Amino acid sequence: MSDGDAVKGFSGSLVCRVTGVTYRQLDYWARTDLVTPSITPASGSGSKRAYSYGDVLEVKVIKSLLDSGLSLSRARQAVACLRDSLGSDLASSSLVLTGAGSVLARSDGELVDLLRGGQGVFNIVPLGSVVAELTTTLREVGDSVSERGRRSA
Repeated sequence: MSDGDAVKGFSGSLVCRVTGVTYRQLDYWARTDLVTPSITPASGSGSKRAYSYGDVLEVKVIKSLLDSGLSLSRARQAVACLRDSLGSDLASSSLVLTGAGSVLARSDGELVDLLRGGQGVFNIVPLGSVVAELTTTLREVGDSVSERGRRSA
């Protein structure tokens, strides 16, 4: 694919072929604003839609959510929460699907449940900073103990 192809966008049939959705699904998702083609939207009967790379990625992510057992309405809810409440796009998100029917995404250091309107469910503790803090504290304590030992000698 050349850079010129990316500017023109991807046809609906190509999107279907690379993502595994049917043309009927893709058409329905476009008509219901789940994934609308951002390069060339439909403009009437027989018009050709053109999808951007980001659009194709969104279709693939939604298809993955459906394949993992999420209903279309729950997938739609998760996508809407990502876009509206968290200001994220699917291409830059990491999603965690739980057995309990939750879809979690990372937002500002916590995991939020997209199916509960972005409600926080877990805080994420970056262990790298915990390790660095502990190492610094141990050095300071070690230096302090060594200094006391030198003074008493």
